[in-house]
Amino acid sequence: MDLGIKGRVALVSGADSGMGKETARLLLEAGCRVAITDKGDNTIGEAVKELSTLGEVIAVAADVQKPDEVKKLWQEVREKLGDPDIYVNAAGVTGATGDFLEVDDAGWQETLDINLMGAVRMCREAIPAMRSKGWGRIVLFASEDAVQPYVDELAYCASKAGILSLAKGLSKAYGCDNVLVNTVSPAFIATPMTDKMMEKRAEEKGTSFDEAIDSFLKEERPGMVLGRRGRPEEVASVAAFLCSERASFITGAGVRVDAGSVLTIPA
Repeated sequence: MDLGIKGRVALVSGADSGMGKETARLLLEAGCRVAITDKGDNTIGEAVKELSTLGEVIAVAADVQKPDEVKKLWQEVREKLGDPDIYVNAAGVTGATGDFLEVDDAGWQETLDINLMGAVRMCREAIPAMRSKGWGRIVLFASEDAVQPYVDELAYCASKAGILSLAKGLSKAYGCDNVLVNTVSPAFIATPMTDKMMEKRAEEKGTSFDEAIDSFLKEERPGMVLGRRGRPEEVASVAAFLCSERASFITGAGVRVDAGSVLTIPA
């Protein structure tokens, strides 16, 4: 399917691995010129080397917690590729976990600062040029946790619920300028983040990595009727579609890519 975005400029955060990198891959295959960003370490360099065979792609390291780095990131992307027409916010962390009464303010603040305020800072940079051009696509990664909170991940759940509200509000504020804002909500995808979760679970339970995944699915995610972790590309394909001209009548929407994990329909 031709996504109708050949020649568009896209910026994807959290793109050194997992769903962000796979979204960048699909946007490159669709003919976009792509900038990827993540924290400054070797993984982003490895990602851009891997993706460079598909088209024009650059890497710019930045920490979304730091407003100065966010501004420098966007300035560099504008200088090298032009103003992004597409922004995909895949940057995020599990953050502070555990019993609610034992998670301190610092744990909450860091989780919210990366997952929610990081998206706020990046969207603040993205929207003005999209408005002036009369065309823009923003996709924010939320989570099943946003509508189905888990008691040991409440900071993460709250941050992702904030993402849903942020996206809906932005869609209302800037839809008249043809800036379309939507969310994708994955559940238990095979990424470095969930790998770490399962490694920790395997150690705690004295089981293998695969056994940890199986027990997690049965005990913690019974609604995932496919009985497996999702693949990053299964989420990325939805994100890429929402970035496309094919999604020109979709804004303020949230798409769950969760194998049925969320057990209810929207209220």
